[in-house]
Amino acid sequence: MKKTINIAPEGYRIILYTLFVWILFYLLSIYFEYSWIELASAYLFYVLLIVCYFFRDPIRDVISNNDNFLSPADGKIVSIESFEDVDLGKSIKIAIFLSFFNVHRQWIPLNAKVIDSNYNPGRFFGAFKDKASEKNEQTSILFSDVNENIFKIKQIAGFVARRIVNHMNPNLDVSQGEKLGFIKFGSRVEIIVPENFEIRVKKGMKVKGCKTVIGKFQ
Repeated sequence: MKKTINIAPEGYRIILYTLFVWILFYLLSIYFEYSWIELASAYLFYVLLIVCYFFRDPIRDVISNNDNFLSPADGKIVSIESFEDVDLGKSIKIAIFLSFFNVHRQWIPLNAKVIDSNYNPGRFFGAFKDKASEKNEQTSILFSDVNENIFKIKQIAGFVARRIVNHMNPNLDVSQGEKLGFIKFGSRVEIIVPENFEIRVKKGMKVKGCKTVIGKFQ
């Protein structure tokens, strides 16, 4: 079966801008015999390929099972810790770091309803650092599943990322595997769940969005 390469709509503007600049330098390299223009054209072509690679948007087939809380993102588990959340109270925070090479799409972990969605412009520390959790640009989305279990997903920008795309609005009903949003360049995603949540992942483990089971509600 032939695979189709999908590009995230969130990246169209950046890709088109990069493409325009590359075409400009490519045309200049044809009409003007300057080595620096040719080098710039070649460099911009590789930048264009890298940008397209970054904004890849794979289709993930999900076998719906609302007992399983699926990973909302690709990446690596960098911390699992007890946490006092303003909405959930005593809870557990699971942090996933997304490197430049990970897919930066986020997905809905299970069927739920959006209760609230908040954006904080914040700062831009490295996403792998713990202080990024509270101080970086981020969105915080509060959900309630069909069994009224409350959980939260946070999209957190990194040192490079300066743009978070969040498709969630209050009172929106969402399905497991549906697209939640996108974080442009290095970033972090956090899952906040009640302390009685059964965790099935460990620190240092690599996870895949819509595929890896993070755990389940008791």
